[in-house]
Amino acid sequence: MTGTEDDDAENADGEADGPEPTDELPRRVRRAFADHGSFEREGDGWVSETTAFDGRVRVEQAEEGRIGFAVVVRVPTLSAVTADEVADVVEDGWADTFERRAVDVGGVTRKDREFDPAVERGGDEITVTYELTDVNERRAVDDAGALIDFVEGTYVQGVIPGYEYTEPVSNLLSAARQQGGGGPV
Repeated sequence: MTGTEDDDAENADGEADGPEPTDELPRRVRRAFADHGSFEREGDGWVSETTAFDGRVRVEQAEEGRIGFAVVVRVPTLSAVTADEVADVVEDGWADTFERRAVDVGGVTRKDREFDPAVERGGDEITVTYELTDVNERRAVDDAGALIDFVEGTYVQGVIPGYEYTEPVSNLLSAARQQGGGGPV
């Protein structure tokens, strides 16, 4: 996994963890996700409970006590969430713009990191993947959550006015209108 790494020598709790089974993640990682409050454990990873989209984090041991995080967010294409017909040229232009915005992730995370995100379009879905490595599991979990929120915000920012949207985008737009005092989104 990639990402600028930090040389912090202790975990975020400021304490050393006892020996860990070699086939499991350190307890400190499981605690960090549990304490964060926006993730639920599912299978071999964690699922974000705070986004309308499918945001997941897989974790694995990395070198020198670091933990590797793969953050994967799946969002629908524009035509998958509109009741209206979307022309191919509009769909392609929207997807290209979304990709350019999703890879411009600077300043979103607590730690200054270099990302090389992957954005893949398949069928009615776009998948955005970020990878990071950190010795501080709490900071990394915060950063994973921030990346998921960033993709959701980027998506909503790129919604094209004039279409009738279906769920989950209609719900996101409604929530944005309520927070913004009812004006246009």
